[in-house]
Amino acid sequence: MKLSVVIPAHNEAGSIAECVSTTTAALSGAAIDYEILVIDDASTDGTSAVVEHLAESDGRIHCYRSHYSGGFGLTVRAGLDRFQGDAVAIMMADGSDDPADLVQYHRVLEDGFDCALGSRFVGGRGRVSEYPWFKLILNRLVNWGIRALFRHGYDDTTNAFKAYKREVIETVQPLLSNHFNLTVEIPLKAIVRGHSYGVVPISWRGRSSGTSKLDLREMGSRYAFIVLYVLLERYMSRGDYLKPGLDPKPRRGGRLRPGRRTRGENQAGSPAQRSRDEH
Repeated sequence: MKLSVVIPAHNEAGSIAECVSTTTAALSGAAIDYEILVIDDASTDGTSAVVEHLAESDGRIHCYRSHYSGGFGLTVRAGLDRFQGDAVAIMMADGSDDPADLVQYHRVLEDGFDCALGSRFVGGRGRVSEYPWFKLILNRLVNWGIRALFRHGYDDTTNAFKAYKREVIETVQPLLSNHFNLTVEIPLKAIVRGHSYGVVPISWRGRSSGTSKLDLREMGSRYAFIVLYVLLERYMSRGDYLKPGLDPKPRRGGRLRPGRRTRGENQAGSPAQRSRDEH
């Protein structure tokens, strides 16, 4: 299974070289076929030049200018338009995500799951360091609210670092988010539309260079819009957008039956937890 890694980047010249180099080392070390797509969102600090230099020694590294207007979500969507792999992971350019976790994601997808969803908090096995306390508290409150609304048992929906099979990206179209709310739109749509998922404990650390592009004051209403949009789809679409092959017949209470999925503990030799039949 070839894994594409989409890395949106806006003025990340200080961190992008290490991010790409450690990612290629992790994937090569695990003998995973890969491509790296750095999508430049109108950077003015030479980010593209750094990536192009790395690409000279590895033909699987690519740098593209986003063909959309600016914004994190649109930049990721530009990468999703271009990737060639059987599956795709979305990874931050600031070095906060651990490339070793991509190997876990690849194993989860090869085990048969449609999505590999990382959690920095699951069961005490995820790890977080240098997370500003205010953002951490807000993160837990928002994710608790999403978990309560969707009852999917997943506690890190807002984190961008996840991986999906190609069919998932096709199923969740059309994507609406232009900004960081895309990190919520893709996994929630994937779950509501019936895709299976494994939850993987991952590690995260605060950036060591550059500045965060997330403005919490601007994003609140955008996150709320996407959450409510997908919630309405779950309860009112009558299965119109379910993954092909799933049963759209309603249960009592009007919920949809998206096909049998198994709830279980960790499988032997696998880091993933099975998804729950919550729909």
